[in-house]
Amino acid sequence: MTTIDSTARPLSEQSLRERLCERAIEHFARFGFDMSMLEMAVAVDTDVRTLTEMFGSIEGLHAACDDYLQDTVRKAKTEALTNPDPRPWFAQVADIESFAPMMSYLVRTLQSGGESARALFQQMTDNAERYLEDAVRVGTVKPTRDPRARAHFLTMAAGGGFLLYLQLHRDPSDMRAVLRDYARDVMLPALELYTYGLMADDSMYQAFVAQVEPR
Repeated sequence: MTTIDSTARPLSEQSLRERLCERAIEHFARFGFDMSMLEMAVAVDTDVRTLTEMFGSIEGLHAACDDYLQDTVRKAKTEALTNPDPRPWFAQVADIESFAPMMSYLVRTLQSGGESARALFQQMTDNAERYLEDAVRVGTVKPTRDPRARAHFLTMAAGGGFLLYLQLHRDPSDMRAVLRDYARDVMLPALELYTYGLMADDSMYQAFVAQVEPR
């Protein structure tokens, strides 16, 4: 077996961490989080010493995978939302199947519940707030009276909606197909709603704002 060894390969420490996280994400997504560092080292083609030096423990590796996932999502979302050119969006949709391992990992974590799921959801919300505010600053997304609440709602809606779509899909085990079909079914109605809105006027919104912010 050829292993990833930081002493044998001309990789920077950051590049090595990223490669190990990519492989660990795929393995966690397939088999869950109840495993030893030795089992994971075998799965990701490295030695236990390298894995332990990088991450400390299986919990540390899990946390690093969460960070890597969120960083990847933040970069992709920021690129798309801060650019009025549709080509980055088209490119990401065309390449959506490549996100299958990360989405399987995300689903596995959220469905497992507990502190790991809550921590990941918190990261997702923090992430959304940051990339939405970046888009507000460059003028591609409208500002809001409550950036945190908007980010929380969008994260809940997107995450919950995707989990439901996955459960109802004809083959939930094929994440690549799920993502391809999800983009086909959801992209246009979501863009229409987020671009043009739903209500004919703002009277209902203003009435509820008056309830929570009395003069």
